[in-house]
Amino acid sequence: MALGPLLAEVVVTFVLAACLLFRYGNWFKHHVIVTASVLVAWYFSFLIIFVLPLDVSSTVYRQCMQSLNATSEQAAVTNGSDGRSCQVPWSYVPDEVFPDLWRVVYWTSQCLTWLILPLMQSYTKAGDFSVKGKLRSALIDNAIYYSTYLFICCVLFVYIILKPGLDVDGGKLKAIASSASNTWGLFLLVLLLGHALVEVPRSLWRASSYNYSLNKAYFRTAKLSSERSEAEEAVDDVLEHLQSVTLSIGPGHYLHRHLETIMQKIPADIRDRMGRRPLADGSVPDEPTEKSLVRLHKQVKKALQMQHRTEAQWVILMDEVIALEDASRFFSNHNRPNAWWPPSQYWYFRGKEYLLKTAAVCAGTLSAAIIWSELTFFVKDPVLSIFARIVNLAKSNYDYFTIELISTLVIAYLCFCAYSTVFKVRVLNFYYLAGHHGTDEYSLIFSGMMLCRLTPPMCLNFLGLIHMDSHVIKTHILETHYTQVMGHMDVIGIISDGFNIYFPTVLLLLSAATYFSLGSRLLSALGFHQFIGGEDDMTADLIDEGRDLVKREKRRRQRSEETSTRRRDFHERFGTSLGIRRMRNDDRGEDSSGTEVRRGEEGEGQESARTVLLRDVEPLDYNSAELHPSQDDDTFRLPERTRFNQLPRGLFDDV
Repeated sequence: MALGPLLAEVVVTFVLAACLLFRYGNWFKHHVIVTASVLVAWYFSFLIIFVLPLDVSSTVYRQCMQSLNATSEQAAVTNGSDGRSCQVPWSYVPDEVFPDLWRVVYWTSQCLTWLILPLMQSYTKAGDFSVKGKLRSALIDNAIYYSTYLFICCVLFVYIILKPGLDVDGGKLKAIASSASNTWGLFLLVLLLGHALVEVPRSLWRASSYNYSLNKAYFRTAKLSSERSEAEEAVDDVLEHLQSVTLSIGPGHYLHRHLETIMQKIPADIRDRMGRRPLADGSVPDEPTEKSLVRLHKQVKKALQMQHRTEAQWVILMDEVIALEDASRFFSNHNRPNAWWPPSQYWYFRGKEYLLKTAAVCAGTLSAAIIWSELTFFVKDPVLSIFARIVNLAKSNYDYFTIELISTLVIAYLCFCAYSTVFKVRVLNFYYLAGHHGTDEYSLIFSGMMLCRLTPPMCLNFLGLIHMDSHVIKTHILETHYTQVMGHMDVIGIISDGFNIYFPTVLLLLSAATYFSLGSRLLSALGFHQFIGGEDDMTADLIDEGRDLVKREKRRRQRSEETSTRRRDFHERFGTSLGIRRMRNDDRGEDSSGTEVRRGEEGEGQESARTVLLRDVEPLDYNSAELHPSQDDDTFRLPERTRFNQLPRGLFDDV
């Protein structure tokens, strides 16, 4: 009965959450409170996913012991005189551990997702210049959301009070809160799973076709280019407004410190660009107020966030398209490697194709099993849920490892489907997780909030699939410690009577609609262009536009690379100071030692330093990079600030 497996899961889960947050977040730029809150949200959500299977296997053992105690004397069970005994799981955890663990994890997650993270999310985008002002704006921003939730809770509370035979106490109040939270999460979950359980396997299968993936990538490139242009225009509009404000607020103005706070959010290269652009009408605007600066501050944050998101998406998408073009060029060459195709890349793309097809088949099988089990999980006799039958078979053989493996696999797949759909929905495209530390604070907080909100009801739904929820199968059984702490959905009769009917029905309808792409076709008919694999004129035009944009981006990258190569070769050949000194001395008609050279007396076999430089070094592309003279020595240096490689300061720095 050692705690080794549980402690290992706790440590590994923390390392996983920390590594993911390090990849997507920016620990050095984001505020420490945001980083800590998101880390706790991710960690506790992952902990539920990976530790719940241990609770399930321990519950199976406790059910076995309870069954033996009910049919025989305790002495007979201990001595094994009746020929039966219960095998202890290899990962068994003492009964007193899980209740305390689940109370901390569950209620901390609930506080994060319903109270702390929403306020923090609104706090980060608030435009006020003080802690009090930002908190006030955050409360106002969440007033409608909180009032709706409190209204639902009050209605449920009054319903329970008026219902005869129900006594309201502290335990009932906690059950009402968890029931309302779980119901909200499950209804959101059915919407996400109805789309993802079909779309995830289909996306994996289509991704194995490089021609299809390439056309879709071209389509996405064209749409993303439009979003980049819109983000650029929004930033330009905000900068124009900000520039006009700077004319009215001088260094001695009482609002100048607020203006400096806004300016600190803008990267240095954008500030330089703002300083060089003239005003549209050339007129000086009216003197701004603190309220107008608050609105402007909020607009600056939003515009820069959108621009940073589109820039991060653009870089990632361009790398993906270039790789897909290489793969498509290979497959169009009769699947045979040639001189330009390295063997490593050949086996990479060929292995990736088979791997994606295998993953698509496995995901499709798992999705079909989940949909069938969701449709039949409330049927107790005969047992129709596939996962319930697997767990029951493993119970009879005391195969605890299979129980934990199938539990982890199903829960992880459900989480992947739900969370990937959240960040793929077009309405929520404002939130984006970008690797290489490119995710903003607002999106990180949203991801932590959704993880805490969806994981508990998702796990409760899984316990219903394997018939370990007594309120689903209407049989009194020994439940998991997780269910005992979290509660059930059926505290309220309205929910318990209708959920088992409407939940599977809605899931089936949404899955069928996704299979036939009804939602994408409807959005396309309404003017929201969707890539549904058709050959309509609009899709073809966007694909062609995306192909041209990729060609332009590849030429830009090639010019930049060639310029960097020439500059590096130049420095290696002449040295930094020597090369520039030769250029300057040649312009003055002197050699490197300072002696004047008469051009007419040069020998036929000798060339001036300027001639050598002009012959060996091609003209530089000033559109891709510039040379700036250094103030410390006679050298050239590259710009230290390139576009968006220097993120704005943390959103909490002005407090």
